[in-house]
Amino acid sequence: MSEVKTILYVHGMGGGGDSRIPSLLKDLLGPGYTVVIRTYDFDPEVASGQLAAWAAEVHPDLVIGESMGAIHAVGLRGYPHLFVSPSLNAPLFFRVIAALAWIPGVTRFFDWYYHPKPGDRQALHFARKTLLKWPAIRKKALDNTPMNGSGDYFHAFFGTRDHFRRSGVVMVRTWRKYFGEGSWTMYEGSHFMEEEHIRILLVPKILSLLD
Repeated sequence: MSEVKTILYVHGMGGGGDSRIPSLLKDLLGPGYTVVIRTYDFDPEVASGQLAAWAAEVHPDLVIGESMGAIHAVGLRGYPHLFVSPSLNAPLFFRVIAALAWIPGVTRFFDWYYHPKPGDRQALHFARKTLLKWPAIRKKALDNTPMNGSGDYFHAFFGTRDHFRRSGVVMVRTWRKYFGEGSWTMYEGSHFMEEEHIRILLVPKILSLLD
């Protein structure tokens, strides 16, 4: 009997155990693959410890990072990595919010605006102390990149209609800086990879890496 392959999926901000893409992957990949997704803390220091412990527990054959989860996924060393709409610049945006958090009502507004959907989802609280931790976590994660000598495999998928590219939260140029030319694929879609692209791009890439 062939060995079951394990994928550790790191969800984006406000995602969690019932996120859409890993749920689809569980159905599309079939019984020879296990997709592990768990809801981690929004505090990046707590989350880094959680994800490192889960990786040590499940010994994944592949790590996938979605959106802001890319920061944590990059930092997990020693695995091949795939990314969907990696938001490598989100921590820089958080630094701006932290500067505004002194203003009464700002934290409450962002907590309301980015309130996650009901279900097994990451609780979000944009406290200044938490937001200020993110740039350091980003810097530490990006130490594990080809630019800094990492031997891990990295490939990302970016949507042509990703609205976060307009703000710079998602930026192909930033990705290229750390991971080099030829390390990404563009698809005709949004930040939230549509099912057709999961089927024709993401699943075949997973299979090519694991088989």
